[in-house]
Amino acid sequence: MISANNVTLRLGKKALFEDVNIKFTEGNCYGLIGANGAGKSTFLKILSGELEPTKGDIVITPGQRLSFLKQDHFQYDECVVLDTVIMGNARLYEIMKEKEALYAKEDFTDEDGIKASELEGEFATMNGWEAESDAATLLNGLGIDTELHYKQLKELRGSEKVKVLLAQALFGNPDILLLDEPTNHLDLDAIAWLEEFLINFENTVIVVSHDRYFLNKVCTHTADIDYAKIQLYAGNYDFWYESSQLLIKQMKEANKKKEEKIKELQEFIQRFSANASKSKQATSRKKALEKIELDEIKPSSRKYPYIDFRPNREIGNEVLTVENLSKTVDGVKVLDNISFIVNREDKIAFVGSNEIAKTTLFKILAGEMEPDEGNYKWGITITKSYFPKDNTKDFDCDDTIAEWLTQFSENKDATYVRGFLGRMLFAGEDGIKKVRVLSGGEKVRCLLSKLMISGANVLILDEPTNHLDMESITALNNGLIKFPGALLFASHDHQFVQTTANRIMEIVNGSLIDKITTYDEYLESDEMARKRQSLTEIDEDDN
Repeated sequence: MISANNVTLRLGKKALFEDVNIKFTEGNCYGLIGANGAGKSTFLKILSGELEPTKGDIVITPGQRLSFLKQDHFQYDECVVLDTVIMGNARLYEIMKEKEALYAKEDFTDEDGIKASELEGEFATMNGWEAESDAATLLNGLGIDTELHYKQLKELRGSEKVKVLLAQALFGNPDILLLDEPTNHLDLDAIAWLEEFLINFENTVIVVSHDRYFLNKVCTHTADIDYAKIQLYAGNYDFWYESSQLLIKQMKEANKKKEEKIKELQEFIQRFSANASKSKQATSRKKALEKIELDEIKPSSRKYPYIDFRPNREIGNEVLTVENLSKTVDGVKVLDNISFIVNREDKIAFVGSNEIAKTTLFKILAGEMEPDEGNYKWGITITKSYFPKDNTKDFDCDDTIAEWLTQFSENKDATYVRGFLGRMLFAGEDGIKKVRVLSGGEKVRCLLSKLMISGANVLILDEPTNHLDMESITALNNGLIKFPGALLFASHDHQFVQTTANRIMEIVNGSLIDKITTYDEYLESDEMARKRQSLTEIDEDDN
């Protein structure tokens, strides 16, 4: 068990948390939610001991081990992957190193023997003999192949490093598990594996995530941060949303009844206060009136952007034809003779674990990369806009936000451009901020403003939900559902894919699986599972 007792954290004059009291108990998974800037990650750091509160304390049941998902990809670069995972249990790893040093000594003494015996006993108690196999199981479950287990972490790709750090946090059955955005950069297969792991995990979990489907799947409770307080609800994210909306509705209805009662009492007092025979009744009603207090209803501090993609031109019947497209990246053929046709009402989700293949295809279709073989043709009515996964070069300039967006608009009127920024919650002085210094979420909102102002009838979006808060993801989700053009996109957000896409494509070992279906139906399809497996086996035979 872990609890916060009267925790307050002040940053200057602002109180991020004020007298927070909350208890997290064994066997439950708590989703920690709140608007951007509410302090979700900060609160996890307070719970982990990385950050000291201004007032109050954190209490952990004596003897319990806490594990916290780290996002520092470079801290373990010189370490072997398997060792990095085992480091998740610091004491176990320390014992392993002490044993190695003792047994490597040339002058092994009796004292060394006694010490080694003590270490071996503690090692066995901690299931040390299963450490390597347990670490390997976690890595394999997250999609890190066995041949990578003995490489140094610096040899892995960024998305693979994320999985290793997640395996480190999960290793050794910690009593308290703190996870800050564990699904970031995970493919959908790895997210599904993590969901099952957490559902079956018997200890305490506290997780921050912007993935609504993930929170609904794994959480037994929801802890909502708002106005420097944390309110605990039993149930997952959807239950919290429905409960919080119901509570506001009930408070409004109760206030309405109180207001009617206040009006009735006031009218009686006004009518009979001067009447001697009714004076006692009037006095009694005055006292009753003084006791009535309206419930304070604070609107949530959450802010939803307004996202609405309106094409300047209606899309025609001929959208996109791709024929025999192939591309090799770093010696690996990521696209192998791919062909497909996009229709005017298609909203296609590209899913699967091969991030490079999806990004490469999108870059080719956006005109930013040439294929090695094959060709593609856009229809004559098509205007397209592209959202890249890596937006570094898009903001490598000293423009203000308003200047940056104006360059993409046919209408250069400042009021017109600022209207699009306002929709994405850039208000007032925000327009003069330099784009170079924007946060990840702010850059994404800028790119979405660019897409809206473009008036394109085809959108190509490569992981647009990365760095967005839950409110922005919801707004983007709704905007794309209403979008009347064609859509090609990739996302790790299960609910986003399920509610937006009407067609699913997966690139497996360079080959394409194409199915007109919803994402959930695709995952449940035995036919797709067999096809995916056969493509994998073909690739293994070729190797």
